Amino acid sequence: MDECHLMAGDLEGYVWGTRGQRVEVPIVNERERQTYYGALDLLSKRVLMGAYSAGNTENTLAYLKFLQAQFPQQRLLLLWDGASYHRSHEIRDFLCEVNAGLAEAQWPIHCIQFAPNDPTQNPIEDVWLQAKNSVRRLAGLQPSFKGIKFLFEQFLSLETFDFPKMNMYGPFSQIT
Repeated sequence: MDECHLMAGDLEGYVWGTRGQRVEVPIVNERERQTYYGALDLLSKRVLMGAYSAGNTENTLAYLKFLQAQFPQQRLLLLWDGASYHRSHEIRDFLCEVNAGLAEAQWPIHCIQFAPNDPTQNPIEDVWLQAKNSVRRLAGLQPSFKGIKFLFEQFLSLETFDFPKMNMYGPFSQIT
């Protein structure tokens, strides 16, 4: 599970320039941005995504509840980074409430934190990159930011993902 911040300037991912000289790419509106929360279902190889105003505790809680609603009778194993809002008191309180009175092996939501500062451990990072690159390939269309968001969301909703990093954590099976 991770967050991705899509910005209006993401469309201009690559430019031609003189070797050895820095190229400045103007961003028309730096405030045009959308935060997405996403989790990669390692069984279906699909992304469960939600659009939110920012990456913060409130939206992390909302996304956790969204995931619970998607899998109401299943236990969730979430692998995520150490963002401060993943470790907040509110998140810990929520997890204590959800998992209250149960043995760890029966927790409805179990979270495992990746090593610090190592996005290479998180398969969803590759998904975000693939989605952004798919939008960049359509840069010639010069879509509005609303169009960029639509293309990004379409790619994620229509694509299934299968790459070696998804198998780093061993085989997963449906746990009921």
